Amino acid sequence: MRQLAFFLTSIFKQVPNVLAITPIKLVGLEKFYKKLLFNEMARYSTILNRLKDGITLVLIATWSYTGLEKLINFQASRKAFLNQPMPHELEEMLAFVVPSMELLLAFLLLFRISRWWGLLGSVLLLTVFTTYVGLIWVGAFPRVPCSCAGIFESMGWLEHLVFNAFLLLISVLGVRMEGLESNEK
Repeated sequence: MRQLAFFLTSIFKQVPNVLAITPIKLVGLEKFYKKLLFNEMARYSTILNRLKDGITLVLIATWSYTGLEKLINFQASRKAFLNQPMPHELEEMLAFVVPSMELLLAFLLLFRISRWWGLLGSVLLLTVFTTYVGLIWVGAFPRVPCSCAGIFESMGWLEHLVFNAFLLLISVLGVRMEGLESNEK
């Protein structure tokens, strides 16, 4: 009986060693497999980083262009804000706040340490803009206001809605990707 117990104990001690042997180890491809896996993960990481950088560049360009355009042509921009269907005090305040927010978001997006905040701010501001343009497009306002900057003035409301929805989508994607990166660290 004692010999049987010793025999069973020695077998159970060997089970982890047997289970540790994989087909890859048996064939001798363990180093090759690890290198292949590492290369695939590195390629995936590079693609994600390039996508994040592309999203960031598109948003920086958009916010910089629209913010600077509104400040350079401030009188025309202010006049367009005063044409909005909202209280006059709010219109006056928005004439200063909107271009400042756009430039602040572009600045936050420039640096990795503040990029998540820039992306989150982009999501919030684009949600407001997209909702506003959607309401204009469906005719919710008695008159059609316009406070678009530069090349965006030539867009119709549907095109503007689609463009804003695209920017909103990539902003949400950027926030999600930044969140995944911070969880991995």
